[in-house]
Amino acid sequence: MPPIRNFAQLLEAALHRGPKRVAIVGGGQRETLHAARMARGMGLAHCILIDDPQRLDLVAEEEGIDLSGMTILEERDMVEAAYKAVALIHSDEADLVMNGRALPVELMRAALDKEEGLRIGKIISDVSIFEIPDFDRLIFVSDVAIVVTPTLPQKVAIVQNAIDTAIELGVQEPRVAILAATEMVNPEMPANMDAANLSKMAERGQIRGGIVDGPLAIDNAISVKAAEMKGIKSQVAGRADILITPDVESGNILAKALAYFARGHMAGVVVGAHCPIVMPSRSDPPEQKLMSLALGVYLSK
Repeated sequence: MPPIRNFAQLLEAALHRGPKRVAIVGGGQRETLHAARMARGMGLAHCILIDDPQRLDLVAEEEGIDLSGMTILEERDMVEAAYKAVALIHSDEADLVMNGRALPVELMRAALDKEEGLRIGKIISDVSIFEIPDFDRLIFVSDVAIVVTPTLPQKVAIVQNAIDTAIELGVQEPRVAILAATEMVNPEMPANMDAANLSKMAERGQIRGGIVDGPLAIDNAISVKAAEMKGIKSQVAGRADILITPDVESGNILAKALAYFARGHMAGVVVGAHCPIVMPSRSDPPEQKLMSLALGVYLSK
């Protein structure tokens, strides 16, 4: 299949795979309810709202949202709501999970539970996808939300998860830039050394499906001109599809910078679990939450 290059194409592709059943943890939030209404209306998803029914009714009335056609499960405690969402996955009553007003840590507590959670023996990591004005392709960034300070083995899994996600969206042999402060290998910089190791590991087949290079500074990763000016010869430099950040702090900063400075639109999903976990920012507008949901629907088996 040709690569999905923008969010309009992603939404169209997701609609062909929908509707899917989505368990929304804390659905009683204005933006989340609007996204659920749009998803229901276009046939993208059947929404299961897990929250306080009185809160749901109040927000729906204030926003003029018709809740008919949505399933409501009563639960006021967000941790318990997350566990109910996970249970729906295990009982085959839902296809994916989405966060609404719950704190991310509340949802992930249930998802990562060793006995009742959604683990399948892989690293669970976030993959965020950006549609950026004047770019000819989607840019994947990982990990911006889950693995706080990844070890080298965890970074291997994060890179593999990102590659697998990009391939699902039609990117053949995605180019992966392992970001660092400089493109020169420096033993005094741990992130820099991890990047060099990841690049070599990909060459040896320990990471599959993509072309991995690093360390690369972000200008060298996305700008052909910058890479040429610095004399960097690489299949990835200037042409990266995937940006891998050193840790969650730098990843989150990069994601927010792309959204607020570059006017990028983001869709985010947690992968490596039993099902996609849709994790939009709680401050995202409804349209952006809808795109995160579309990504989750598209990746749902």
